[in-house]
Amino acid sequence: MKVNDLFKNIENNEVNPLYLVLGKQEYLINEIKKHFVNLIPEEEKTMNFASYDMESQNVATAIGDAMSLPFFGEKRLVIINHPYFLTGERSKANIDHDIDSLIEYVKHPQPSTVMVIVAPYEKLDGRKKVTKNIKKNAEIVDLTSLNERDVESYVYSSIKRKGYSISKTVLNQLLQRVSNDLTLAMTELPKLYLYCYDTKEITDEAVNNLIAKSLDQNVFDLVRYVMKKDAKNAIDLYRELILQEQQPLQINAILLSQFRLLLQVLVLSRKGHSQGRIAEKLKVHPYRVKLALRSVRKYNFDNLRDAYLGLVTLEEKLKSTSESPELLFQMFTLKFADNKIA
Repeated sequence: MKVNDLFKNIENNEVNPLYLVLGKQEYLINEIKKHFVNLIPEEEKTMNFASYDMESQNVATAIGDAMSLPFFGEKRLVIINHPYFLTGERSKANIDHDIDSLIEYVKHPQPSTVMVIVAPYEKLDGRKKVTKNIKKNAEIVDLTSLNERDVESYVYSSIKRKGYSISKTVLNQLLQRVSNDLTLAMTELPKLYLYCYDTKEITDEAVNNLIAKSLDQNVFDLVRYVMKKDAKNAIDLYRELILQEQQPLQINAILLSQFRLLLQVLVLSRKGHSQGRIAEKLKVHPYRVKLALRSVRKYNFDNLRDAYLGLVTLEEKLKSTSESPELLFQMFTLKFADNKIA
């Protein structure tokens, strides 16, 4: 089920007794919780709404609450957070959860209760009996399948609902600044609303002035300068990142990761793999693959390989010498620009 369809159903009071919300989209998770909580009238919330954290509370407590009839109301809402026992992950919580009671409940949920299981994970362990039963009986809201267009559409719709306008070019610029992260984009919007309050139009000037580039975005620019053999801009940007107190080893690690991705995407695209298939195979966000596909059209394999190997050497020097990181990066950039990297 898509998020907007869920919101419409909740607003129309057309809800099921059991939901599973899966994925790490913090903003959407909070919005989903707010919509569900609005099902319960304000004067009934104390008695008919409860939220449980499985890292500190036993699931049996939540089940007992869910099985109770609403107190002077039509519905009871029970939210279960962080059900780590649905995954293969280990938790520091030393709780002996009554998983059997949860399995029995999801098979026969209380009709007057809405139970929402919020699993902020990329995937669940489908081999577990409890996971299989929840997936079989629950309405699933899968936030892990949120793609680039979904993020763009959600942000654009939010801006329009606020009475503001934004061009497609500026919207793309905004999403690039936040690495297509919906939660981060929604966090940044209030600043843009305030800045553009008089005109109600979000401009490129506003985005440039208010939304700082992430380290990943700066490194993406750094890759572009290196591959264009634009040594001056590459060195200037690297120096700027150092002045921002970014760690040289972290910068280099992200650079290596980006060049590795470009090499992998180049090879897989030449073999005929689609953007979605590449993202699935490499287990990276589809947006990163999209940007990589745009870039590799301009680059050749030999140059990408040489840059990658040069950065490997640079990392070794960063770890083993006391030379200035700026000087080491400058030497790498100039050598690569002159095709002198072995």
